Amino acid sequence: MKVELCSFSGQKIYPSKGRLYVRLDNRVFRFANGKCESLFLQRKNPRKIAWTAFCRKLHKKGVTEEVQKKKGKKSTKNARGIVGLDLEAIQAKRSQKPEVRTAARQEAIKQAKEAKQAKANATKAK
Repeated sequence: MKVELCSFSGQKIYPSKGRLYVRLDNRVFRFANGKCESLFLQRKNPRKIAWTAFCRKLHKKGVTEEVQKKKGKKSTKNARGIVGLDLEAIQAKRSQKPEVRTAARQEAIKQAKEAKQAKANATKAK
């Protein structure tokens, strides 16, 4: 069941109720009743008419009825080990100082280059 909203008052319009007004520029307006349609055609401002939803919202009437937005649950990060390293080893590496980490990285790169060079020399010797 599709419930429309009145273009003037903001009231709910249930199926088979209300009036439909189509202007020459093909804009469609839905009204809850003839009173809303009449006031709209008189070019009355719905913000100045006390019983409309727009006016009530503007003057903060009935705010106790509105449901306050629920706070969503905050997602929590779960740290897991990666293949070849357990969680403790990863946390130990994170807690190291940056200088130590960069030195270890440079050493690993150096060893990898030496191993590659040795492999290249072995293939040349064959």
